[in-house]
Amino acid sequence: MKVTITDRQAATVAYFRRHGPYGAGISDFWQEIYVPWAVRNKLGPDHARYGISHDNPSVTAPDQCRYDACAEVSADFVPTGGALKATIPGGKYAVLNFKGTVDHIGEAWAAMLRNWLPASRMQMDGRPGFEYYPKGASYDARTGEFECEICIPVTPR
Repeated sequence: MKVTITDRQAATVAYFRRHGPYGAGISDFWQEIYVPWAVRNKLGPDHARYGISHDNPSVTAPDQCRYDACAEVSADFVPTGGALKATIPGGKYAVLNFKGTVDHIGEAWAAMLRNWLPASRMQMDGRPGFEYYPKGASYDARTGEFECEICIPVTPR
């Protein structure tokens, strides 16, 4: 597993929140809620996107898990259509490049948190972890394969 440590700048995002189990339903959330809104607001694939999972599903009941589908926007962006606005904090993040399907991303997260993190001499801090989808990140609608960076906020132990 090739994980790098990088300093990320804070990012302003507009987002929609979903409550429910992590997994396949998140793809539907992106397609049914986020994408039509993003198209109306001219925030297509040329804008960076983030997927933020706020809860640990082994601790939080599945129907209470929170997930945000986000578009990076300018600080003066005014959200419309029920979108909210927030800032993703900057700082040090452990980053794993991922390419696969929704069926495999959970395994990648688990490997980082259960294997890499304990062996890294790092620990998570209070910032949220997220999936970062850079401008132009690939997505194959036929296979469901996509690419992103899994980002875990870290600080030395």
